[in-house]
Amino acid sequence: MVAVAATALGQESPSTAAPARRRGWLSRLLHPFSPEGAPQYKDARLRGLALELQLTPQTVKLSEVRQLGVKVTLANLSKRPVTLDFPTNQRIEIYLMDSTGKILTKWSENHAIVPKPGTILINPQERIEYNETIATRELMPNKVYSAEVFFPQYPELRIRQKFLAVP
Repeated sequence: MVAVAATALGQESPSTAAPARRRGWLSRLLHPFSPEGAPQYKDARLRGLALELQLTPQTVKLSEVRQLGVKVTLANLSKRPVTLDFPTNQRIEIYLMDSTGKILTKWSENHAIVPKPGTILINPQERIEYNETIATRELMPNKVYSAEVFFPQYPELRIRQKFLAVP
């Protein structure tokens, strides 16, 4: 397993990932709780990659929590290595958004991004984890918000999760 801590900055672009391919009936019968597999991306270089997002805590108590923990896992479920190239030291971007989709906080606003090219190679069945935090100062109690994480260089690699903010 490869663990990488990275910084990120990015621009907003629509998600273009196609829905994941359905498994056959025999596969569903023999392995009923296994995941559906990796989504099918338009960019052939990204095929086999799957994103997972975990937020800590799931219910944000604004009186106790000033930072929201964000853990993103990028897994290579294919049988071939995947290479990702980046023009800067930024790998991911995190947005906190309200229920209308308005961006409240950008993770990259508090991080220096420098033009330092880099390449990441993800071998088959390996994963990369990014553990970051983002400020919750713009959140109001008793509302639902969403955290969106994406790779600015690869806009198809995008995941979003909702969470509740309480007093």
